[in-house]
Amino acid sequence: MGSRRRAREIALQILYRLDANPCDPDLACEEMEGLSSMEPDARAFARDLVIGTMGSLEEIDRTISSASLKWDMKRMAAVDRNLLRLASFELMFQRETPARVVLNEAIEMAKSFGGEESGGFINGILDRVRYDMGRQD
Repeated sequence: MGSRRRAREIALQILYRLDANPCDPDLACEEMEGLSSMEPDARAFARDLVIGTMGSLEEIDRTISSASLKWDMKRMAAVDRNLLRLASFELMFQRETPARVVLNEAIEMAKSFGGEESGGFINGILDRVRYDMGRQD
C-alpha cells in the first residue's frame, strides 16, 4: 500500500472520530497512533487532509448535499459521509492530485471500510462533485 493511500486511511479515521466526538482537529491528529509511525511527507499529507477538510466543512457539505440529490447527509453512513468529505476536499482544494486518482482511492477505501454498496454510492456522488468542480482530469 502506498504512503498516500495510508495517509488517506488515517485521515478518514480521524475525520470519523471528529464526526462522532467533535474536538480540535490538531488534537485529534496528535492523538492518532498511526500518524506518528508514518513517513514525514505522508504524515503531513494526512494532517493537511484533516485540517483542510475540517476548515472547509460547511462548503464541502453543501457541495456533497447538492451532488447527492436523494440523500440527506445525516442519513448517510458515517464512514461514507466522511469519505465523501475527504475526497471532496481533495477534488475542491487539492487540484494537483488528478480527479481520477481521488475517485479511485475513495472507491477502494469505500470497499475496505464501508458497506456492501458503499463503492457505488461513493462513486456516483463523487463523480457529480468532480463534474460540478469542472474536474475532467
